[in-house]
Amino acid sequence: MQAFILQFLDQLFLGGYISFSTTELNKGTWRGRMASFTQSNISFQLQKQVSLFTNPIWLVKTRLQLQTPKHHASGYSGFSDALRTILKEEGFLALYRGIGPGLLLVTHGAIQFTAYEELRKAMIYIKSTQTRTDNRGGEESLNSIDFAAVGAGSKLAAILLTYPYQVIRARLQQRPGSDGTPKYSNSWHVVKETAKYEGVRGFYRGITSNLLKNLPAASLTFVVYENVIRLFKAAKEKT
Repeated sequence: MQAFILQFLDQLFLGGYISFSTTELNKGTWRGRMASFTQSNISFQLQKQVSLFTNPIWLVKTRLQLQTPKHHASGYSGFSDALRTILKEEGFLALYRGIGPGLLLVTHGAIQFTAYEELRKAMIYIKSTQTRTDNRGGEESLNSIDFAAVGAGSKLAAILLTYPYQVIRARLQQRPGSDGTPKYSNSWHVVKETAKYEGVRGFYRGITSNLLKNLPAASLTFVVYENVIRLFKAAKEKT
């Protein structure tokens, strides 16, 4: 339960969807493109700052999920106990183990939205060639099923490219052994050990559950997003 609450808090603060831009209404104009670029840059910087803020939450969540009685005689009883124990036994800097891969994960959003725009353009082209006899054309030819498919596809692309960073971060954030020595000293150590003993598959452990959680969520998010944008456009045209 503690890990679930921490996951919720991380998603609340982490700017996974900060990149949604209101300039969608004017993206065809020069001013709209410039505003979109500026907001994307600001969003990227904000996500880096948020990543620094939430890394301790990720670390505690990971340890709560991984702890078992056989590994440690005295496990963490909850968030506050874990925080106190980490500060007492490992020091303040231990809260920022895995911050390197965490900062690299900021690219996840950029990859997702870039992939979404490209897949969306491809979908519009395909639908336009299939419905030449219809009055509808361009964006109007897309429906909620199309948005769901494109949203899931873009999320899949982002996950496949950035998931290894999550694995590296999680392994760095494991609780040290009973002698106080961490299993991995740094990110490069994780990469070498994982590649040596597990191969490429090692960098994608747990990806199935990640996909089952995130693909439906991404599909629903983009369906809602696109339909809300259409409502705003329709309201703007009436005024």
